This record gives sequence, structure tokens and C-alpha cells, in this order.
Amino acid sequence: MEDCIFCKIVKKGEANYWKVCENESVYAFLDINPVNEYHTLIIPKRHYEDIFDTPEDELIKVMSVVKKITMLYNTKLGIKNVQIINSSGPEAQQDVFHTHFHIVPRRHGDNQDVKWTTHREWRGKFDDLLMVLR
Repeated sequence: MEDCIFCKIVKKGEANYWKVCENESVYAFLDINPVNEYHTLIIPKRHYEDIFDTPEDELIKVMSVVKKITMLYNTKLGIKNVQIINSSGPEAQQDVFHTHFHIVPRRHGDNQDVKWTTHREWRGKFDDLLMVLR
């Protein structure tokens, strides 16, 4: 995709990037708009718009690198708390439409709290919700 910033990063030289690691299928780099130190993005080198568009074998390769980097950060930096985040679709707050996962190192007091509004009243619908999937 010509306009995709992540595709430009993969092409090397078409956009600024700070590579953490790469292999034949996956690229990992520091997020240019980090929320914490070592905030990292992991992408498949091939362009896929979101998790729905990405083949399972590509996701396995991406998640393998997610694991590798979290372990690297744990052993080299002592990071013991991370959030792994993927947003797929505009209503899920996806902002770059190339499949990607964030590794966000977390620490007490980093002011990066993710708060969700929960709906306990929906528990009564669980059986009906599952019935739709069958």
C-alpha cells in the first residue's frame, strides 16, 4: 500500500523508524508516539488491514515476535508488566490500517490507566449470546 506508513517503514528509508528486530515476515520498531519507554509496534511485513484480514499463519509469526520482544525486555530491562494491544477497525480505535500489535511496558504510577465501562447486567444474556455462535 503506497500510503501506508508501516509499509513505508518496512521498505526502509521511506519513513523514520527505530528498529527493535525483524525477521523474514515481521518487523518490530519503537512507536513514534510512545506512551511509555520501549513502547513497541510489531507488524507483519506484508500489508493486511486488520486482524480480520490477516491470515492465521501471519498472526502466529507476529505473536512469536511479540513473545520474543517481551522476553528481551524482561531479561535486559527488568520489565515485568506489559500490555499487549491490538485494535481492529475504526470503532475499536485503530488509527493505522495495517495490522499491528503494541507492546506497552507498564509501571506503577505511569498514568496510562485503561478504564473500561463494564456491564454486569449483560451476564443474564450470556446463554443467548453463546446460542448465536452455535
